[in-house]
Amino acid sequence: MNNKDMLMKKIKQLDFTLKELNLYLDTHPNCRRALAMFQKYKSLRNAAVNDYIKNFGPITPEQSDNPQRWDWVDGKWPWERS
Repeated sequence: MNNKDMLMKKIKQLDFTLKELNLYLDTHPNCRRALAMFQKYKSLRNAAVNDYIKNFGPITPEQSDNPQRWDWVDGKWPWERS
């Protein structure tokens, strides 16, 4: 597995963790431990996404910020990604 795939796998794992914490917090909104974990994993996910964008390009169209060219079309289309 190359770096690009490993980083995308990490982002997907962090997405799963955040979704599970989200569901838990929906029923336990005063749980400080879960809220702290949510903030921690959100920060880790943001860092991983920024690292991915910096090295491999945007994951979603709104992450394209090239003022000279619409670079969203440079990578694989979402349905072509593994």
